[in-house]
Amino acid sequence: MHMKPTETLTPDQIGQMRDEYILPSTMKYFPMNIVKGEMQFVYDDKGNKYLDGFSAVVTISVGHCHPEVTNPTIEQMKNLQHMTTLYYHPNLVRYAEKLATVMPGGLKVSFFTNSGCEANELAALLAKNYTKQTEFVALRHSFHGRTLMAMTMTGQSKWRHSLPYVFGVTHISPGYCYRCPFGLKYPSCNVACARELEDVIKYNTSGKIAAFIAEPIQGFGGVIDPPKEYFEITYDIVKKYGGVFISDEVQTGYGRTGDKWWGIEHWGVKPDMITMAKGMGNGIPLGGVTCTKEIAESMREKVHFNTYGGNPVSMAAGLAVVECIERNNYMHNAKVQGDRLAAGFDKLVRDHKIVGEHRGKGLMRGLEIVKDKESKEVAPQHVQRAMELCKDRGLLIGRGGMAANTIRIKPPLCITNADSDFIIKTLDEVFTIIEKS
Repeated sequence: MHMKPTETLTPDQIGQMRDEYILPSTMKYFPMNIVKGEMQFVYDDKGNKYLDGFSAVVTISVGHCHPEVTNPTIEQMKNLQHMTTLYYHPNLVRYAEKLATVMPGGLKVSFFTNSGCEANELAALLAKNYTKQTEFVALRHSFHGRTLMAMTMTGQSKWRHSLPYVFGVTHISPGYCYRCPFGLKYPSCNVACARELEDVIKYNTSGKIAAFIAEPIQGFGGVIDPPKEYFEITYDIVKKYGGVFISDEVQTGYGRTGDKWWGIEHWGVKPDMITMAKGMGNGIPLGGVTCTKEIAESMREKVHFNTYGGNPVSMAAGLAVVECIERNNYMHNAKVQGDRLAAGFDKLVRDHKIVGEHRGKGLMRGLEIVKDKESKEVAPQHVQRAMELCKDRGLLIGRGGMAANTIRIKPPLCITNADSDFIIKTLDEVFTIIEKS
């Protein structure tokens, strides 16, 4: 099939062309042709309007085509579209300086990439150079990307393939209280999942590690939100055995968890490195690492380069996102709307037998869907049906978890009370239909 560049394509035609020209492993939810975005809403080619409750996979932070981001980005593109970091341009240092002001204390030096997996690859290199160690500990249920080291650190079989992996990565249990792997109950469990880290380091490694990497709230893992003690315990153990603590904020960063720039801040821990992407550019491909000055110095004699990392357009977009969040108080709105959703979701747990648990912070929320509360048997078929029913009612949602049985609700930070109420009402209606079928 050969189409003229200006010819309108139907969803069927796009599907046929994807089958012919796009790698078959490319994921899709529905054969929808989305042609326009406007703040928290998107529109298909038939003019149907949808509330984007998944932020295009947690990537639209401040809103689709937000004028406070698109306008400075377009102006920069008109003036200078690309310039390598081999030369100077002001946007790189302006954005890096601004980013340092919103980081936890001590994190100051940045390097910019195109994506989160590249950021995690660089974080691993920095950890190795700084500690002179090669072994890492990550979490089961985690997702850190699809490049080789990032895939190795990922703790889900569905995202790992094409062996062999990088050697020296071990996984421990996350704070997944709903399905505790130890069969214990919080808080009498003494947070055994976090304390497992010390035994793993002592028995599964050389006794010293380069780093521990974790998402404060696991995204693709099913919005696993660990107990308040989890990261304080693991942080102390990491430091005891010489490692650095890497917080993967690709999904939890930029105010998504409410009232704080970074998810890890809710646990009172100051990481040695933060990796980021997704909402960082509000849709512009942009990722990065920010670390301490001491860790950065370990790379002084090692040349590192990224062709597109730090280009003027992505830096303009990144700076605009931070300023937009500050100007519109979106971090606080994430807290306000997150609390509103949480109250509604807690009621959904009480009212519906298929809603096992609600988890999350701010506008990073998840509902684990089960056959019934007693058995806790996973029910991914219900999630798929819910996604279809929500779409038909003008709401786009996501899914996650090892069994794909968690509904992920992560709308743009600009949503309103009416949007939150619409999400709750729609899910209530959808769950009722599923339970009656």
